[in-house]
Amino acid sequence: MMNQALSNLKKVRPAIALTALAAMPLASAHEDLTKPEIKVEKKKDGLYMYIDGVKVHETDTTKQPLPKVVTPGAAVGAPPSDAVVLFDGSEKSFKENWSDTRGGASKWKIVDGAMESVRGAGYIQSKAKFGSCQLHIEWASPAQVKGNGQGRGNSGVFLMGTYEVQVLDSFKNQTYADGQAGALYGRSKPLVNVSRGPGEWQSYDIIFHRPLFDKNGKVTRRATFTVLHNGVLIQDHTVLSGGTGWQGPHAASDYKAHADKLPISMQDHGNPVRFRNVWVRELKD
Repeated sequence: MMNQALSNLKKVRPAIALTALAAMPLASAHEDLTKPEIKVEKKKDGLYMYIDGVKVHETDTTKQPLPKVVTPGAAVGAPPSDAVVLFDGSEKSFKENWSDTRGGASKWKIVDGAMESVRGAGYIQSKAKFGSCQLHIEWASPAQVKGNGQGRGNSGVFLMGTYEVQVLDSFKNQTYADGQAGALYGRSKPLVNVSRGPGEWQSYDIIFHRPLFDKNGKVTRRATFTVLHNGVLIQDHTVLSGGTGWQGPHAASDYKAHADKLPISMQDHGNPVRFRNVWVRELKD
């Protein structure tokens, strides 16, 4: 039966391949992502599969080390033991970990254990620099609703100071889809809108893999984002086709080569948006 199944698979494989190719856009967004090397060996006691040279279900820990033990936070959203805590609600934490974009003291203020954007104070950025990472951040738009569309509770979280996850009061607020809360600004709308009401605390959990560039500044791997908004998946390993910077009403910026690690930043867009419980876990590329 196994031989017959393999024979049938060989017959349909070309058709499957052609169908898959037909479904793929030219210059697929996923073409530059690293793929594992898979090998299969037939032995007396069965088939052995190797992924990147390591046997499936390998019990020898010298060949396949066990995962590092990390103690989770005591509550949902609390930083795990290996996190870099960028803001814990204290003035001390704010001064030690954040600055304005010129490296000076930020004019944002601390209100009830949260960093609050001050109109005209400019962006803030972390003093530490990060590349690929897991970021947890909580935010709240103003409880008193003022304005509409992009003028309502607007801010942003910028990975590497460059790639923006939009922050916006999107609760019953009509605006363009790729500018809603959780959008990769100008590039990818959120899968769903799970915004809480004005003034309520919300959370982003972001898995970010930075882009890679060759020595000439050409992109060899695009950035990817997975984002959970209030625990709900809204960006599913989204491949970022380019930059997220504003380039006019109907355009976004392209990739520009940059350092391997850069600060995380938050935007002053003129609205008193608050942020709290900010922590990061660095990820391998």
